[in-house]
Amino acid sequence: MILGMTAVGGLFSEQLIRDMAKHCEKPIIFPLSNPTTKAECSAKQAFEWTDGRCIFASGSPFDPVEMEDGRTFYPTQCNNMFVFPGIGLGVTLCGAKTVSDRMLYVAAEALANYVTEDELAEGKVFPNLTTIRDVSKKVAIAVIEEAVETGQASKLTEKDLADLDSFVTRKMYDPVYVPLIEKRTISI
Repeated sequence: MILGMTAVGGLFSEQLIRDMAKHCEKPIIFPLSNPTTKAECSAKQAFEWTDGRCIFASGSPFDPVEMEDGRTFYPTQCNNMFVFPGIGLGVTLCGAKTVSDRMLYVAAEALANYVTEDELAEGKVFPNLTTIRDVSKKVAIAVIEEAVETGQASKLTEKDLADLDSFVTRKMYDPVYVPLIEKRTISI
């Protein structure tokens, strides 16, 4: 695995990545620096230099990569937006006083389990952004279950625990806004 957090654009050389690919079936390449010009390598470079075998996520967005053999890979942006809302929701709903290392682990596991085989085949590390609300719910449920198991869930009733999925769904904020139409006449 190679993580880039240097903001030195192009730091991951072709030789480095090809050497990784020689010794690893699925090299993990995460150039996390922003903006794109500061990324340690591009998605195109990572996929081309590993013959499409790498696991790639970046700190900046990259366009899909079309390989000469016709395969297309869709790089995903590595971002905390997939776990932080669910962690916060789960901890808040269950009344946990601390966020344990194990809660972070089960949150990451819930996210990883959400990625489909098709998404993995396309080179994606994270699920489609359109699923983020459901991902957040799954993460929250995993965090709550961990809190229950470790005795940290101080705010849940038996009814809440009987159907965590429905309970969490009811408690999620739904950002739907009523359009405002202002009617006034201005005269000069």
